Amino acid sequence: MKIKTVLAVVLACALTAGAVWAAEPAKFHIGVMTGTVSQSEDDLRGAELMIKMYGDTKDGGMITHVTYPDNFPSEQETTISQIVGLADDPLMKVIVVNQAVPGTAEAFRRVREKRNDILLLAGEPHEDPGVISEAADIATHTDHIGRGYTIPLGAKRMGAKTFVHISFPRHMSYETLGLRRAIMEEACKDLGIKFVFETAPDPTSDVGMAGAQQYILENMPAWIEKYGKDAAFFCTNDGHTEPLLRQVARLGGFFVEADLPSPLMGYPGALGIDLSAEQGDWPAILKKVEDAVVKAGGGGRMGTWAYSWGYTTTAALVEYGKRYVEGTFTNKLGSAQALREMREAYDQFCPGAHWGASYFIDAVSGVKNPHFVLLRQDTYVLGGDYLGLADVEIPEKYFQIRMTPAAQ
Repeated sequence: MKIKTVLAVVLACALTAGAVWAAEPAKFHIGVMTGTVSQSEDDLRGAELMIKMYGDTKDGGMITHVTYPDNFPSEQETTISQIVGLADDPLMKVIVVNQAVPGTAEAFRRVREKRNDILLLAGEPHEDPGVISEAADIATHTDHIGRGYTIPLGAKRMGAKTFVHISFPRHMSYETLGLRRAIMEEACKDLGIKFVFETAPDPTSDVGMAGAQQYILENMPAWIEKYGKDAAFFCTNDGHTEPLLRQVARLGGFFVEADLPSPLMGYPGALGIDLSAEQGDWPAILKKVEDAVVKAGGGGRMGTWAYSWGYTTTAALVEYGKRYVEGTFTNKLGSAQALREMREAYDQFCPGAHWGASYFIDAVSGVKNPHFVLLRQDTYVLGGDYLGLADVEIPEKYFQIRMTPAAQ
């Protein structure tokens, strides 16, 4: 496995940083909002790493961590008040929200009214690029344009002949997700793969997470029978991922990567993997997940990113904000230097993995958005090798695709 161990690096950083903040109170604070363990565990674990490295403000450290409600679509005011409340701390200099759920842009606007000295960073925003970009200094998102092409390409390289996209209306109303779906459909056409769309229940609806997951479990046998074992399955919701993986391993089919890729995304629950002893050691986590996938019969058919997107994004944005306040990063928005600095922040927590980064380009105007950075990591096939997708040059035509009524 071509991945350097990261455990020693993380522990060394944590111990070194811990010695600093324990000796004297932090000179400035960084507020971090993530989901809960049940909603987005990886994002939260990234915040826990930052607390280990830089300390909790309650103990004289740098990090204040809060969480948004599990039912965030209907509790936006709670999310907003939590974020705005972070700005009441006079030492607060950076606020990171990952995932930047609906309400984040409004919260950032209110923070800006109170304090114009706080750097506002959004990870995986749910709001449209134009909306979040007006409020955040920088937003980072998985490369929905590039991955709209590379995920079907990865499916083809794995041997798939059909690509099954699973989602629901709320997600398809998001510009980033709806646009990616449109790009995937066009990419499948160009790559000679059949594209199909299946609708599944929204976990935030009345059926809840349990009902949404049960739907996937019950419908996968029929989908496998309908589309065949050479079909690749992709879902836009984290909660759908676990039952989807369980059935792909059991019944057949392919799984390139999750919407928010990570060895922790769905695999432990789907295959009953206990990773408590490996917590924080991503190469060890990947190895254990890989062994379980191969044992379950999914070797060569199921993939992931070697390092969690959610975990890395929380940590990287905190690190970016810290270095910005300290003057190490210049944050020249829109410059190649700013892009390199963002990649450097991500690379710090992913030794051995490769990231591609670019600025979002509006499909209508063709204008580069210096506040919105797109990133993608190469895909690792469990029981196989990397697919070589991070360095793939995305054909220019995909940057011109717009959301269509079918994608919405």
